[in-house]
Amino acid sequence: MSTIRRAAVLVAASALALTACGPSEDEAGGGIDLPATPPTAATPARPSTPPASSTPPAPTAPASPTTGPEHALFPCSTRDLRFTASLAEPTTSSYLLRITNKTGTSCRVLGHPVVTFGDLDGQATERGTAPGIEDALVLAPGRSAYAGLMGGPRDAHSRTVSSIAMTMNTESDLRQVPLTASTPGLNVSDANSVTAWMDDVEDALSE
Repeated sequence: MSTIRRAAVLVAASALALTACGPSEDEAGGGIDLPATPPTAATPARPSTPPASSTPPAPTAPASPTTGPEHALFPCSTRDLRFTASLAEPTTSSYLLRITNKTGTSCRVLGHPVVTFGDLDGQATERGTAPGIEDALVLAPGRSAYAGLMGGPRDAHSRTVSSIAMTMNTESDLRQVPLTASTPGLNVSDANSVTAWMDDVEDALSE
């Protein structure tokens, strides 16, 4: 082999050796492989605030008309009242009965008065009709109500008494102390009757 050809082979071999030992493409560029950034842990989602209830409050029931002040009034009893009787018609021996509320509280006047005659048995019969409890007369403190005790003609069977006793209709078994009134010369017979309590004197005597 000639000297010139040996020199050419050595140059080619040197070039191949340099190419094999040279830096890689990445190294040539000076880049550094860094580890990948680890993924960030996901932040748990906060539970959302539940919406305020949209259900409207239940409506308040209206007051019942039966709960008004007059509906709660108790029936008048003899302990609440003053009682008098005055002669209204001498010919028929009829009397005007009067009760007055002596308390500081109103009460209801129910039905007819219950009237008995001195020491005689029996009582006056009811004359006419009385309003029901819902329409009954309300007796305010100091106010009066009236009833007419009707007499009858004298005959062989009639009797005369000087007093009567009265209790109130309370539509209950409430015990009452009878109220008495003087009735000189009252003629008692089968014709005696008594009207319901009224707020007018003339109505009480003309019923």
